[in-house]
Amino acid sequence: MTQGMASENDSSVKEFILLGLTQKPELQLPLFFLFLAIYVVSMVGNLGLIILIVLNPHLHTPMYYFLFNLSFTDLCYSSVITPKMLVSFVKQNIISHAECMTQLFFFAFFVIDECFILTAMAYDRYAAICKPLLYKVTMSHQVCFVLMVGGYTMGFLGAMAHTVCMLRLIFCDSNIINHYMCDIPPLLKLSCISTAISELVVFIVVGVSVIVPSLTILVSYTLILSNILRIHSTKGKSKALSTCSSHMIAVSLFFGSSSFIYFKPSPVGSVDPDKISTVFYTIVVPMMNPFIYSLRNKDVKLALRKTLKRRSSFE
Repeated sequence: MTQGMASENDSSVKEFILLGLTQKPELQLPLFFLFLAIYVVSMVGNLGLIILIVLNPHLHTPMYYFLFNLSFTDLCYSSVITPKMLVSFVKQNIISHAECMTQLFFFAFFVIDECFILTAMAYDRYAAICKPLLYKVTMSHQVCFVLMVGGYTMGFLGAMAHTVCMLRLIFCDSNIINHYMCDIPPLLKLSCISTAISELVVFIVVGVSVIVPSLTILVSYTLILSNILRIHSTKGKSKALSTCSSHMIAVSLFFGSSSFIYFKPSPVGSVDPDKISTVFYTIVVPMMNPFIYSLRNKDVKLALRKTLKRRSSFE
């Protein structure tokens, strides 16, 4: 009977229970308001940066084109995760099998896409600092468009690979996911059939999505730093470093936290370290990116002042 149901619905489990971030009752309400505040700040920050880039023509450059896509991606994938997470703080969080697979797909899609957007931004900084005379040709509108299409395509293919592998699994013993979202590691633990193929696919997809971009970014910044060291002017070195500092901070936060969960040794006991790491790169980093790129960026500050000035003049 179980096998028949599994073959009909890809799983005998119709719904899952997400345990959430913590099971301690005294922490539920404070954490609810904390993550609600983080989510609101993330939405306002990323949406504000998107609007600012659209409204200011002098920000219509390759760097801000990529930043526009980064903010859009952060806006989307934090929205895929956070609202459902907030539910777990106030009541039992039940998610259907179809909703779980949908959340997994979009989460994987936007996270992988972010990896490649950050890689494209590193290449843009390399072109700006190491090949300034050829910058307009190297980072033409067509090149920027191709880089973004490539990033979204890799995100789609990676998300499809993950989701198809999860759909082939059979969940028949337990439907309790010790997490606040449908992530791959806790789902693999619930499967009652072999997960060897799924684990191999995860290793390949995560390897391509994390290791390849990481190496590309590392090579880009090695060449950038080598070029900066050859600049004789202290002011020139400082200016060159300032154009890269925001991106280096964003890359370190995102890749550092996301790599931890997939490439660390398997935990013996609790999966709480996995939850903390996932919270950081799915919820905290999307909130921080607008501040990283705006507070350290004179162009964004200037655009914000001009936009506010125009608005006040209309009033």
